[in-house]
Amino acid sequence: MNKALFLDRDGVITEDIGYLHRIEDCIFCDGIFEEVKSYYDDGYLVIIVTNQAGIARELFTEQDYYVLRDWMHDQFIEHGVKIAAEYYCPHHPDFTGLCNCRKPEPGMILKAAEDFGIDLEKSILIGNKETDMQAGRAAGIGKLILR
Repeated sequence: MNKALFLDRDGVITEDIGYLHRIEDCIFCDGIFEEVKSYYDDGYLVIIVTNQAGIARELFTEQDYYVLRDWMHDQFIEHGVKIAAEYYCPHHPDFTGLCNCRKPEPGMILKAAEDFGIDLEKSILIGNKETDMQAGRAAGIGKLILR
């Protein structure tokens, strides 16, 4: 079984500017590349789990999201880290109804665990909101870090 470092995106990897969707607006959080690389070097799969309600709100498209995602993953590669996967929830209950992937629901984490054979008890989640912590607890992640 693999162990994983689960990361929220906005507020953990990048500054939370609200509905980030353009490369030119992306500001990485101080020290994020070094911190993630230390886990990566210790054998953790790096997986991003992010709510992207801006898609449901029609503030940006899924294609906009993919362009930024791919560019961000390239930035990690330049710092010696391969992102194993990124799971995103494009829903918002007010616009698309309820789903099992939007944090605080654990759907994205559980899907990653299934896809990669992850031992969630040996894994870590870093988030910046209580909803991240709720999703981590519901999924059974062993260590939760609130920023």
